[in-house]
Amino acid sequence: MKNKKTYKVTAKQENSKMCFVCGLTNNLGLKASFYETDKQELIAVFTPGQAHQGYPGRLHGGIAAAILDEAIGRNINMNRDDQLWGVTVDFNIRFKKPIPLDKPLKTVTRLTKENRRFFEGSGEIVLDDGTIAATARGKYYKMPIKDIASDFTMDSDDWKVVKTGQDPARIDVP
Repeated sequence: MKNKKTYKVTAKQENSKMCFVCGLTNNLGLKASFYETDKQELIAVFTPGQAHQGYPGRLHGGIAAAILDEAIGRNINMNRDDQLWGVTVDFNIRFKKPIPLDKPLKTVTRLTKENRRFFEGSGEIVLDDGTIAATARGKYYKMPIKDIASDFTMDSDDWKVVKTGQDPARIDVP
């Protein structure tokens, strides 16, 4: 195993009701949790199941792209106004290793560039042994949530931080 990196969790980000990536009541979704860290990186923790497979026993590449896109795009919300979100303009992913199902996985993402209208970020899916299974880069347009989804409300979409007894104070990434 490679040298592990330990992150101190500084905040947990919101989940929603039906989002494919973070929706807690979407029975086919990933139900990912997103944690802000002391290293100004965002870590998503999720366990893909059989419904998320491409080839038998392997995560579908489109779902790997979805978790990375969501995690990179959420970096704009770290320590900021939660009404400003990112809309994907450009996204590129590179697959390096098969990604297993039914095992907890982590993405580690960060903001790499920002100006008044856009931001860019990068990230990777890291396996238990420290192997980087996929890397991605994305560019996002900054938009207020009211302009993205006019019918979105924090209450009706259950957009809130949901604390659990399993939320870590620290996250180790091999």
